[in-house]
Amino acid sequence: MLSGSAILRVLLLILAAAGLAWIIQSVWLHGPDSEAAAPAAATVTPGRPSGAASAPPPVPVRVVKPAEPSPEPPRPVAEAPPPALPASPAADPAPSPAPVARTAPPESDPVAEAEENAPPAAVSLIDLNTASLAELNGLKGGGAIGRTIVQHRPYASVDQLLSKRVLNRATYQRIKDQVSVR
Repeated sequence: MLSGSAILRVLLLILAAAGLAWIIQSVWLHGPDSEAAAPAAATVTPGRPSGAASAPPPVPVRVVKPAEPSPEPPRPVAEAPPPALPASPAADPAPSPAPVARTAPPESDPVAEAEENAPPAAVSLIDLNTASLAELNGLKGGGAIGRTIVQHRPYASVDQLLSKRVLNRATYQRIKDQVSVR
């Protein structure tokens, strides 16, 4: 059984849906200028009673405007150099091909090449017993493990992260090469 407040809520939802449907139909589907183009309501012809049968009123026609093209800046057209005219038309019957513009190869930057070809930089090892919370949380692949590591200090070896059950095996495998114990 529905209570009075539940019925009220259902009625409010129905009214809201009807209002939205009206807004969508009047604004989105018909557009703001369709009211001006719509014919007037039924008019009474003089000499005929208003209830008399008459021709059906004209059906309003919805006019769809074509989409306006978006203004794009004109694209520059690459102009080819004018073909070279031969000295005498009889001497060179075939036109010569247009010269191809050649670009000089970019100068190589030795510093940029060294950075690109260099092996990955060695990761500095972080000491488990002295590292800050931020350093431990910044380990690649570790996530927010710093507080757990700090709570279980001191460590005699890196393997104690597993034996003390500080980290799971997957996390340990990801960070074991980034940490040390001194």
